[in-house]
Amino acid sequence: DVQLQASGGGLVQPGGSLTLSCATSGFIFDDYAIAWFRQAPGKEREGVACVGSSGERKYYADTAKGLFTVSRNNPKNTAALQMDSLKPEDTAVYTCAVGRPITSETMASRMYYYWGQGTQVTVSS
Repeated sequence: DVQLQASGGGLVQPGGSLTLSCATSGFIFDDYAIAWFRQAPGKEREGVACVGSSGERKYYADTAKGLFTVSRNNPKNTAALQMDSLKPEDTAVYTCAVGRPITSETMASRMYYYWGQGTQVTVSS
């Protein structure tokens, strides 16, 4: 039974940092890429970051480059998203997903097979 659970969200002030975690089970973790997506109220879901199966290749949406860092720990079957210099527009529900995306579509939700429950991130003063 594949399970993914995102955690670590919360309320943070603008300019602050937050690290999200994705705990997984039920599949061969290091066979798949892990991605983070977010969805703000009234907006479409968008890809934020992706890390390849070995952890060497990382991909970021333009909005995340230089601000967010994606990582994974294969022995522990977990992934993380460190978010720095957060802005109010980063407010969204963040979710982790598993898949085998092609390089040009790492931010495309259709590339991912399994999705976790999201965690709310609110950036506000």
